[in-house]
Amino acid sequence: MSATIERFGPASDPEAIGIAIERDGVAVVEGLLPPNVVDRVNADVETAIAEADPQEELFNPIMQAFHGPHTKQVTGVPGISPTFATEVMCHPLLLALCDRILLPTCARYQLNLGHLLQRGPGAEEQWLHRDEAVWSDLPQPHPDVQLASVIALVDFTRENGATRVVPGSHRWADRQLLPAEQMTHAPPTPDQIAYAAMPAGSAVVYTGGTIHAGGANSTDLPRRGAHLSYCLGWLRTEENNVLSVPPRVAATLPRKAQELLGYGMHDSIPRGGGYLGMVRLQDPVDLLARGELKT
Repeated sequence: MSATIERFGPASDPEAIGIAIERDGVAVVEGLLPPNVVDRVNADVETAIAEADPQEELFNPIMQAFHGPHTKQVTGVPGISPTFATEVMCHPLLLALCDRILLPTCARYQLNLGHLLQRGPGAEEQWLHRDEAVWSDLPQPHPDVQLASVIALVDFTRENGATRVVPGSHRWADRQLLPAEQMTHAPPTPDQIAYAAMPAGSAVVYTGGTIHAGGANSTDLPRRGAHLSYCLGWLRTEENNVLSVPPRVAATLPRKAQELLGYGMHDSIPRGGGYLGMVRLQDPVDLLARGELKT
């Protein structure tokens, strides 16, 4: 029997969802996005998906193998889809969970990356992994530095590659090891793996320390989902969001979206610290509002 993931609705108390994530490392929020938002995101990215080349050479061959030859990937989605930037990235429920899980360890959290992954027929299972491994130089143990999600833009089923998650793995002893050492440990057993099957518009939300991976697509239809994650404001992000969404595009978005994209300064002076990311000794998001950043 496979493991299970606790499920919630879009009107659920963020406190209850946060407790489940802290306990299990993962939760599913069904119906997070209404159908009209899903439709608009899909329409916004359609051209980019059509132009994406699964065979495009990446900066590292390991990444090529990780995603496989049947996965189309679109990066920098907040700069492509205004709907994604405003109604998905800034979703109040996701930000409430970030407030609970990330804000105790930073003055401001930020977008880590907002990508779209379309896993086509024949896509094989991804390697099980922890997303926080990208910051492998962080000392162990450390608090949660990331909150991630995979948002279904079509119905996710076990057959078309629903995300596989290992509930409770954020508390495993091997998390205290370096990522390379984690790989030498026995992999999760089948009964420890849960499948985030869920209708379009739903999200599986998990911490950076939770083991997970994309599933295999054995159907004849592509499985489209968004990978949206946030991290502490003083960490370097996986995607350079201020280049992916340059000032001329960011200027068209609400201030909250601009802050999440990294235009907002990380000001920890009130917490007894300093500031990070200033321009001319000012908060770049204020310069953006005044039209003083080059576009």
